[in-house]
Amino acid sequence: MFINEQIHAKEVMVIGPNGEQLGIKNIKDALTLSTYAGFDLVLINPSGNPPVCKIMDYNKFKYESKKKQKENLKKQRETNLEMKEYRLSVVIDVHDFQTRVNQASKYLEKGHRVKGSIRFKGREMAHTELGKEVLLRFAEALAEVSEIEQKPLLDGRNMTMILMPKKEK
Repeated sequence: MFINEQIHAKEVMVIGPNGEQLGIKNIKDALTLSTYAGFDLVLINPSGNPPVCKIMDYNKFKYESKKKQKENLKKQRETNLEMKEYRLSVVIDVHDFQTRVNQASKYLEKGHRVKGSIRFKGREMAHTELGKEVLLRFAEALAEVSEIEQKPLLDGRNMTMILMPKKEK
């Protein structure tokens, strides 16, 4: 962004510090107006005919734009919540299963999504329905705090299912 003497146009459309239009001015007159007001002359739209400049405090403008940018990034991070993957197996023990359920429920309560996955090894591929039962049992154990976003889906040797937190009413 060009400010003050960096602007190389002969005539510019000038907008005052309060948003009022001051009309088309010679660049020297516009610079005089901005210094008289105690602000900077900032080129807003260089492609306009004539180019549009605004009289404003440039440092304050930069500060506020950085602040808005940080806020937008923060909002973006909130919408892109993390996903944690929990690997189960067809022959998972009761205690191991319960441990994964407890960890997943804590993660879901924070508002994140959970991905349950099973990798079939060797002859387990012949009985993928057993893996589907384990994933559905996992979803049923977490039914109080979650709902199924994606049902169990077989992709090669992996079967995955995605759970998302229940929406508050």
